[in-house]
Amino acid sequence: MTTPDQQPLGSSFSSATTAEDVMAGLDLSGTTALVTGGYSGLGLETTRALAAAGARVVVPARRPEIARGALQDVKGCEVVAMDLADLGSVRAAAVQIGERLDRLDFLMAVAGVMATPERRVGPGWEGQLATNHFGHFVLTSGLYPLLAATEGARVVVNSSAGHTLTDIRWHDPHFRTGYDKWLAYGQAKTANVLFAVHLDALGRDDGVRAFALHPGKIITGLQREMSSEEQMDRGWVDEHGNVIGAGFKTPSQGAATGLWAATSPLLGGLGGLYLEDCDVARVSAPEEPMDDGGVRDYAIAPEAAARLWELSLAATGAPPLP
Repeated sequence: MTTPDQQPLGSSFSSATTAEDVMAGLDLSGTTALVTGGYSGLGLETTRALAAAGARVVVPARRPEIARGALQDVKGCEVVAMDLADLGSVRAAAVQIGERLDRLDFLMAVAGVMATPERRVGPGWEGQLATNHFGHFVLTSGLYPLLAATEGARVVVNSSAGHTLTDIRWHDPHFRTGYDKWLAYGQAKTANVLFAVHLDALGRDDGVRAFALHPGKIITGLQREMSSEEQMDRGWVDEHGNVIGAGFKTPSQGAATGLWAATSPLLGGLGGLYLEDCDVARVSAPEEPMDDGGVRDYAIAPEAAARLWELSLAATGAPPLP
């Protein structure tokens, strides 16, 4: 069973909406945000938009010196070293952030990897699930007291239409046999949605609401593990790397839905929803093409979300939320 709230609200925005459109007129002075991946691609656009509206922004970064260079002209922004694939690093970053902040209004989980060659991290976990899901799971757990201390905090998790590729592979989530980089990506993106669903269920009594989203198709550093030939074969770019595929967004348009999720009053009192094009998405049928939009029922099922939460607690050793 899925929530009846998983249906479009009739937002005035669209797929063409930009970060600047969403943030126009907003004053976030006195608020604090954290943006993973906040120094490149959609993350950088998100950081810039939040900081321009007056928010203090913390950017955890696997490459802190590169991050500082990318953010040198962004006022009110600070960088903390963190590698999502290394849970020791994530826990250390959460402690450091907790010492700097006394509240957290927006946790924007933008960072991620896509379609990577088979990689094992930690105790042999599949790398995309570990980085995209476990890393954000442990980070959010460590920062939860800051979220709960903030009236109306929101957690926004970047998923993808790629979640339509597969449900959680409960029988073999770490691809012990038959690794497929796209199925691994799809599973990680389904995990991102289920994470938001159950986090919202646990956090709503503390005023913490969570959303997952599809930012749209955008060519950013996310494609760095794909060869030029593979991107050309998919019709995304030409031989010079220019975007030619239909339906692609600019980075600013790609950041818009996440910023809308964090700030829109239309979402007041709501949570645990999957968003796209600055609105709540509809539930899509199993046979519908990925590019037709919507969210699969299995990605927002509360029972599956609770099951994944328990699996994640057991795997990572993260403490249950207080």
